[in-house]
Amino acid sequence: MKIIVLAGGLSTERDVSLVSAAGICRTLLEKGHDAFLLDVFMGLPEAPENLEDVFTMPGHGLEIAGNIGREEPDLETVKASRPDQSDCFLGPNVIELCRLADITFLGLHGGEGENGKLQATFDLLGIRYTGPDSLGCAVAMDKGFTKQVFLQSGIDTPDGVCLHKNDPKQDLASLGLRLPVVVKPCSGGSSIGVYIVHTEEEYAEALKNSFRYEDEVVIETYIKGREFACGVIDGEALPPIEIIPKTGFFDYANKYQDGATEEVCPADIPDEVAQRMMDLTVRAFHALKLNVYSRADFLLDDQGNLYCLELNTLPGMTAASLLPKEAQVAGIEYGDLCELIIRKSIKARYSK
Repeated sequence: MKIIVLAGGLSTERDVSLVSAAGICRTLLEKGHDAFLLDVFMGLPEAPENLEDVFTMPGHGLEIAGNIGREEPDLETVKASRPDQSDCFLGPNVIELCRLADITFLGLHGGEGENGKLQATFDLLGIRYTGPDSLGCAVAMDKGFTKQVFLQSGIDTPDGVCLHKNDPKQDLASLGLRLPVVVKPCSGGSSIGVYIVHTEEEYAEALKNSFRYEDEVVIETYIKGREFACGVIDGEALPPIEIIPKTGFFDYANKYQDGATEEVCPADIPDEVAQRMMDLTVRAFHALKLNVYSRADFLLDDQGNLYCLELNTLPGMTAASLLPKEAQVAGIEYGDLCELIIRKSIKARYSK
């Protein structure tokens, strides 16, 4: 197959996306596909006269992938580095190349890559892509709306509220919450802008910092517990994985720096708890109108209560990412996982 692996963009998870997508592109090449790694924002301004030649170009676009730093990228610098200085999210030749491909593998994370806008655009343009549909992406990207869906569907999740930057009442008492709480952007990813706060001073600082990323944040009751993730492919859950950061919680640095976190899969929990987590993952997957694949994040407290935090519609696919590790325990190697995602995406939307 001719496959464009789309990455980058203007999300705070840009660097993660490029590394994720590079791994996808390499394994698809090893599987015999004609794959090319493309930055959705930068595009390919110096494309060959015959665009089809891109799929067999030396290097396959992999030179654009670097390393994941300890901090998120400076997006203003990224914007300034685009040669044509356009503010269009879709760079030169992106649409043309995606239309030429048999399918576009979405290796994007956060922002416009996961909020459903790109998926809806591709639907209108007749571009085939991997991962969930636009509706599921839009619903799952909004953590506040996700929380409401969970509550209505009987899926336990921490108590919490959404707060807009301009809301006049921002004190915890007015919101019906008390310390400690978690403050996080409503539509962010990779735990960027997420703060666990224990004092009023920390709360005020967390609000200020989280509002740097978005105009709406979620504030929820802090649940002390063990952290887990559980992937789902085509409505079937994968074995849960436990995430054990050596310091703090599973934040941006701990997610992507080698040796910062221990991950145990299958998780060392009773079979009953593992099955309950898998069942909740599938229920949440369907409640949010998702299809193809995603990954749920959970907390397990000392009393055995499970809390579903969110579902990631395009979960990380780096060598250190959770979903590939879960799939491997289920007997699905990395390259086979990438091809499985392609097959399930075709089945969900494009099979007649």
